Amino acid sequence: MSNPALLIVYGSQTGTAQDIAQRIARQAKRRWLKVRVLPLDDYNVANLISESLVVFVCATTGQGDPPDNMKNFWRFLFKKSLPAGSLSQLDCAVLGLGDSSYPKFNFVAKKLHKRLLQLGANSLVPVGLADDQHDLGQDAVIDPWLTTFWETLLTLYPSVAEVAPLREDQPLPSTYNFLFLNDKREKTDDRLRINPEQTLSSPLNPFPARMVFNRRVTDLSHFQDVRLIEFDITGSNIEFEAGDVVMMRPRNAEEDVQQFCELLRLDPEASFTLRATDAAAVPAGLPQPCTVRHLVESHLDIAAVPRRSFFELLAQFASNELEREKLAEFSSAAGQDDLHGYCNRPRRTALEVLADFPHTTAELHVDYLLDLFPEIQPRSFSIASSLKAHPQRLQILVAVVQYKTKMFKPRRGLCSTWLASLDPTQGEIYVPLWVKKGSLRFPRDKEIPVIMVGPGTGVAPFRSAVQERIAEGKTANVLFFGCRSESKDFFFRSEWESLRKAEQLQLFTAFSRDQEEKVYVQHRVRQNGALLWDLIAKRGAWFYIAGNAKEMPASVCDALKDVFQQEGGASVQEAEQMLAAMEKTGRLQTETWS
Repeated sequence: MSNPALLIVYGSQTGTAQDIAQRIARQAKRRWLKVRVLPLDDYNVANLISESLVVFVCATTGQGDPPDNMKNFWRFLFKKSLPAGSLSQLDCAVLGLGDSSYPKFNFVAKKLHKRLLQLGANSLVPVGLADDQHDLGQDAVIDPWLTTFWETLLTLYPSVAEVAPLREDQPLPSTYNFLFLNDKREKTDDRLRINPEQTLSSPLNPFPARMVFNRRVTDLSHFQDVRLIEFDITGSNIEFEAGDVVMMRPRNAEEDVQQFCELLRLDPEASFTLRATDAAAVPAGLPQPCTVRHLVESHLDIAAVPRRSFFELLAQFASNELEREKLAEFSSAAGQDDLHGYCNRPRRTALEVLADFPHTTAELHVDYLLDLFPEIQPRSFSIASSLKAHPQRLQILVAVVQYKTKMFKPRRGLCSTWLASLDPTQGEIYVPLWVKKGSLRFPRDKEIPVIMVGPGTGVAPFRSAVQERIAEGKTANVLFFGCRSESKDFFFRSEWESLRKAEQLQLFTAFSRDQEEKVYVQHRVRQNGALLWDLIAKRGAWFYIAGNAKEMPASVCDALKDVFQQEGGASVQEAEQMLAAMEKTGRLQTETWS
C-alpha cells in the first residue's frame, strides 16, 4: 500500500486549532507524508468523498457554535440530502478543543464525529476532547491522542513505518523566504488598503473608523480603568443590531517592536517581499512589499503567551547546549508541567522568551518568523450602542486588562492597552474594524418583555438592546446590573435613571462592595422572583445573561431555578427542565467570555 496523502482541516476562532493542525502537519512531514493544511471553509467540501485520510481539528466557541472559518462546511455537512454511505472510503480522526467550564463542552467535535460516522466514515481513534481547564492545558489530552493516532496509522500503512522519520532537531524548510529589497527608498506602502469596489467591511477589508472619543467611565480611584469609546462609521455601510459585535485587530506596542528588532538584529525600516516555499499563500493582510516594522507591529503576535509549538521550533535553532536542553524539555510531553510553570502561569510573552534565550534568538533565521509567530488575532467587543439612538456611530465598553504575576512588568491585554493608548484629542485616529453577527437575538414582538442580567462590562450589549427597543416603542425592559461600587463603576448610571423615570426600564442594582455582606446580581434575581415569574410564565419574557464566564452565569441560572420553585411551585427536576426548554427555544440566551 502506498503512502497516504494526509489532509488536515481545522475550525479555529482564536488560532489554537490552527496551531495544533500545523503541529500535526509537521509531524506528518517528518514521516515523509504528503500533507495539506486548510481552514475548513477554504476546503472544497464536495471533494471529501474522494479523500482517504483526514484529520479534523475543531474548536467550540460561545454556546456550542462552530468557529467562523468552518460555518459553511458545517451547513453543508448537515444537509439531510447527503447519502448515508457517501464517506465510506474515508479514514478520519477528530480532535476537539474545548473548555469544560462551558456547558456545551467540545460540542462541535462530538457532533462532527457523530455525523462523519453517520455518513459512513471510519474513525481511526476515538474523538479527542481536549480541555483548557486541565492543569496542563489541552496538551494533557492532545499528546496521548496523537500517540494513538500515529500508532494506528503506522499499523494501517506499513509503508509509512518502514521509512525513518526526520529527527526532531532537524529543521523542516520554512514556509516562506524573505526577499529583502536592496534600496530602502523603494516605495513600501504599509497603510491599510481600502478597496472601493467592496462596500461591506470584512476581515480582509476593514473600515477605517475615526475615533470620536475615548473616555474613562470608572472613578479615578477605582482599581480598573474602563473606557467608553466611540467611532464614526459614516460612509462605511456598516449596519448592526443589538447583540452584534465589532471586530478589530490590535497592534504591538512601539517599545516591543523595537526590542524585537534589536534581539533579532533586524532593521525595522528594511523592506521585503515574501515567497512561499510550497503551496502556501502569502498572508492576506500583509502588503507586498512590506517593512519589517509593519510585519512586527501589525502581524506577528509577539506579546502573546507562546504555545508549545513555539518552543519546538525554537529548539531547532539552538546550538548553545544549555538553551537547547531547556527548549527540548519544554517541547516534550514530559516537560509540560515545567513549561506551564515557566510560561503559562506567569503569562510570559513570546518576546520575553526570546530575551531569555539570547544565543538561540541570535541564530534564528528571519525566514522562520511566520512559522514561529502566529498572526495577531482580531478581538471582538459587544457593541454598546444602537444605530437608532446614535446614527453613524458605534460605541464599545472596554475594560483595560492589567494584572500582576511573578513577572517584574505587569501583564497587559494587547487590544485593551492599545485602544486605551489612542488619544483622539491629539490628532485624528482611525481604527480598522468590521462588524459581525453576535450570538444574542432579541424578540421582534413588541409585547414580549426582556429581562437582562449584565454585571460590569457585560451590560454593553444590553445598552444597545435598551436603546434599540425604546426607539421601536418597546418598553417592557428589565435590567439587573451589578458592579463593585455605586460611586466608582456604575456604568451609564444617569442614562438608566432617566429611562427608569420615563417608565421605559425597570432597573435592579447590586453593588457588591458597598456594604459588609457581598451582594451580587443573582441575589437580586431571587429577591424579585414574583416579578420574574410573572414576566416569564405569564407574559413569555426572554431572559439574557452577559458577562464573565467564571461563576456568574451558573449562579444566575441557579437563582432562576429557585424562582421557578418558589414562585411557580416547580420541583427541582421541573425547574431544570423549564430552564432547558427556555434555552432550546431561544428564550434564555447567554453571552460569556473567560
